Amino acid sequence: MKIIQVAPYFYPHIGGVESHVFDLSRHLMRRGHRVVVLTSDYGGLKERENVMGIPVRRVKALTVRFSTPVTPSIKKAISEEGGDIIHSHSPPPLSSYYAGKASRRSGIPHVMTYHCDLEIPVFGGSRIVGFYRRTLGKATLKMTDRLIATTETYASTSRDIWRKDVDIIPNAVDEKRFNPSISGRKVREELGISGGMVLYVGRLVFHKGVEYLIESARYTDATYVIVGTGEKERELRRLVERKGLEKRVIFTGKVPYDRLPEYYAAADVFVLPSVSRLEAFGIVALEAMATATPVIVSDIPGVSEVIEDGVQGIRAERMDAGDFGRKIAMLLGNDALRKEMGRNGRKLVEKKYTWEKVVEMVERVYREVEEGR
Repeated sequence: MKIIQVAPYFYPHIGGVESHVFDLSRHLMRRGHRVVVLTSDYGGLKERENVMGIPVRRVKALTVRFSTPVTPSIKKAISEEGGDIIHSHSPPPLSSYYAGKASRRSGIPHVMTYHCDLEIPVFGGSRIVGFYRRTLGKATLKMTDRLIATTETYASTSRDIWRKDVDIIPNAVDEKRFNPSISGRKVREELGISGGMVLYVGRLVFHKGVEYLIESARYTDATYVIVGTGEKERELRRLVERKGLEKRVIFTGKVPYDRLPEYYAAADVFVLPSVSRLEAFGIVALEAMATATPVIVSDIPGVSEVIEDGVQGIRAERMDAGDFGRKIAMLLGNDALRKEMGRNGRKLVEKKYTWEKVVEMVERVYREVEEGR
């Protein structure tokens, strides 16, 4: 089967959707499928290349608005590529719209994974989102043969898809790359950490809520390690300075791909303090769980469904630094509970969130939609 994965962005752009498309494509290829990732050229990248074995084709973006590349030439590229399945990923949204248009012209079935709702964090952003939802968003859903969401709780609370027939297929993690046998000793030595270590991994953007994690440090005596970069980094560094936390909060920037598992292994607790519906799952929580590190996540739709509260980790109140801090302190002070939650997290990953299991679910959707056509 030839599958065209349509993603607004792809490597070297870093994010949850990009990671999902990368790993999904790689595992589909391992199972004998032909895959090409069709994405945007947002700044002088090669039109065609192989990214760690994955064929990638980039089309020029006419412009980028609100982090959304405008790429109508995706339609022509799909026509030229041909294939058996178009699988688009949204948001950002317009790539899925163009994929839907190409599907209707070519007769190739269109599957869309709806990763999260749209939010534009500027004045008037909600009006722009509402207009899109009533127009191009509605049209995109009509041009989709099968719709995938990653959790029941998110799908049932989304204004866009809660009335739609949705296949629930979770995100996945490479349980071999992230595993409990990895040592974090070298990371702790490099960072000079001898006591408790609290870890965050992700982009430093508004919907991640990293400021609440930093604020939570007043309830603990641990060292906080923040892995990632983003538009809020300068603001977050200033917050650390204002709070006098320079010796307890370490910004590492980007971490090399092959060393990231060591950071999870080094941590006593992993925290995902997301604040908005732009966070619908949290793949980084799976990476921590696969490494047998207990997690604390915001109690919001989607993210909170990844764990059972009190079993693999703990849910904390969104935007409540005090609640995060108290729960971090509680876990740091209970070695036995941390180890038990870590073991439970690893077991849950092996049971539900491996790529072998998730790819089988995606393949089933492909077969059914192809047969239905």
